[in-house]
Amino acid sequence: MPNYLFKDTPAQGTVREIVPGLYWLRMPLPMALDHINLYLLEDDDGWWVVDTGIAFGATETLWDQIFANELGGKPIKAVMCTHMHPDHIGMAGWLCEKWRVPFYMTRMEYMSGLSFSRMSSKDFSWTSEQYYTRAGFSADQITSLRQRFAGFGSVVKPMPGAFRRLVDGDSLVIKGNRWRVVVGRGHSPEHACLYSDALNILISGDQVIPKITSNVSVSPAEPDANPLKEWLASHEHFLDILPGDALILPAHNAPFHGLHERLRFLIDHHEDHLLALEEACAEATPCALELLPVIFKRKLDADQVGLALGECVAHLNYLVQRGQLMRFEDEQGRYRYRSIDETLPHRLRKQSHYGIENEPIQV
Repeated sequence: MPNYLFKDTPAQGTVREIVPGLYWLRMPLPMALDHINLYLLEDDDGWWVVDTGIAFGATETLWDQIFANELGGKPIKAVMCTHMHPDHIGMAGWLCEKWRVPFYMTRMEYMSGLSFSRMSSKDFSWTSEQYYTRAGFSADQITSLRQRFAGFGSVVKPMPGAFRRLVDGDSLVIKGNRWRVVVGRGHSPEHACLYSDALNILISGDQVIPKITSNVSVSPAEPDANPLKEWLASHEHFLDILPGDALILPAHNAPFHGLHERLRFLIDHHEDHLLALEEACAEATPCALELLPVIFKRKLDADQVGLALGECVAHLNYLVQRGQLMRFEDEQGRYRYRSIDETLPHRLRKQSHYGIENEPIQV
C-alpha cells in the first residue's frame, strides 16, 4: 500500500508546502475523478506552474485566489504540462497569456494537444466508424457516438501558440535544484515527469498514481497502436533509473512513498488482464466489446464504455502483436480474437491469479 505523506489535502484556492519552494494545490474536475493535483516550483524570480487544471467551472477563480494569496508577490514565470489531456493543459493558454510566459512540453504532447483540442463532430470519419464496427458496436451505437463526438476543445483554453520543447534526459534548474525530464509512454504519447536527485522527488503526472490506474487506450486515430507495450516498458525503465524511496507527487490522489511497489503492482495488474483475455479467447472468439466484462467487473456507464473499450483494445493489440492471439474479421466486419495456444484454458485454471477488479478508469 502507498505510504501517503499527508492525512488530508489542501483546500481549494490554497497551497500545501511539500518542501521549501515546492507547493501542492488542487483544482476540481467535473467527473467521478473530482480533482487534479498541480504543483508550484519557486524560482529566484518567479514561479513555475506544473499542470494547469481544466477550463471549466471555478478553475479560473481558484487560480486568481492563488495569485492573490500564495505567490508572495512573485509572478508566474513559466508553465509546464506533463501531457496533453484536458485536466492538465486546460488552462495553459490562459496562464501563458495572462503572465506572458513560456510554455514547456514535449513535442508529441504539444502537437497531440493542439490536434485533439481542435477536433469537432466533423472529425468522426469513416475510419472512426470502422474502428467501432471492428470493436463490435452496432450501427445504432455508432450513430449515437457520431452525434456525441467532439474533441476536448470545450474544456481547454486555446493552447499557447509556441512552446519550449522538453526532451527526455534534459534538465531544468529551478532555484538551484536540477529537475531531470523523465519521459514515460502509454497513457499518452510522450509524458514528461520531473525528477530531482537532490530532493529525491518525482513529479509524476499520470504516469504513476497511487490508487487508480491510468487509462491506457487505443483510439480510432491509431487503431493498431500498441500503447500497453510502451506503458509496461516505461514502468520497467522507471524501476531501473529511479530510487524506490523517492517521494512521488502524482496528478491524482496524494503524494506518497512506495514507487517500486506501485510500479510492480501496475505491471502485474495489466499482466493479469492479459491472462484473463487470453483465456477468454481460448474457449470462444469474442470481439472487443464482448470482452469488456473480462477486465471490468462493474457496470460501465455510457461515458466509461469508450475509455474501457480503448483499454481493452490496447490489451488485445498487445497480445496480437506478441503472437498470443489471432485476430480475424467476421462477416459483419467485427474483429474477433482466438488464442494461439489451445491448451491455455486448462493450464490457466490451475495457475492464474487474475480476477482483481480494475480500478476506476482515469482519463
